[in-house]
Amino acid sequence: MQNFTTASLNGHLEMEEQILQLQKFINDSRYTVAITGAGISMSAGIMDFAHMNFPLVLQMSSSALLKSAPNHYYNTARKAFLNAMFENGPSIAHRKLAEYERCGLLQGVITTNIDCLHTLAGSRNVAEIQGSFGFNKCLKCEQEYNDVQIWNQGKTPRCEKCGGVIGAFPVYKHIGLVEDEVRKARSYAAQAELVIIIGAQGSYGGVYYPYIRSGAKIVQINPKATQFDDVSVLNIRKGADEVFALLE
Repeated sequence: MQNFTTASLNGHLEMEEQILQLQKFINDSRYTVAITGAGISMSAGIMDFAHMNFPLVLQMSSSALLKSAPNHYYNTARKAFLNAMFENGPSIAHRKLAEYERCGLLQGVITTNIDCLHTLAGSRNVAEIQGSFGFNKCLKCEQEYNDVQIWNQGKTPRCEKCGGVIGAFPVYKHIGLVEDEVRKARSYAAQAELVIIIGAQGSYGGVYYPYIRSGAKIVQINPKATQFDDVSVLNIRKGADEVFALLE
């Protein structure tokens, strides 16, 4: 019992030291960028890749299903993650990042998440390089509806122009990138003095990672080991909410 108590105390002290170090990095940086993956949204009830319900995900990614059975598609998307997105809302970490942006302590977010929780938390400088349910197009006339709230009306959104069903683009097409968002991501990365990687498992190929400014400090917040371990000057092995709840 004594050993357990000592280990717990040492772990607590180490956590405090890491939080203080991260806070100093944030306060001293003139340009900070957060890179977020699925791990930041798990506390909101949206699962990461390892815990996804794949039959639901496959249906949600099908434009054929959306066209032929729009109500079924909508119910599938609600069950897969829209309910959690709208009912649980952004996590502590999402909200803290938005607060940092308002205070001038964070200049941009790069995310592979499609859940729009950064936007719902109030962040404005977000590069959604995987697309999201905030990018929407009519499948018939291609009219754009770039507002995630159209998915919060209890039914599949319909085009005001032609009545066609609206799909989240490029999610339903299995396209991994949105060109304008990639340009934003690369711009953020190229200017970064501090990069905070939160709940991401990998660098998503060459989309943004090679563009990170030379000499930038990289900090990782993730309870699991990832490919970022060796390049990070600080690895905090905790969940995102636990860390951001302790930051000023």
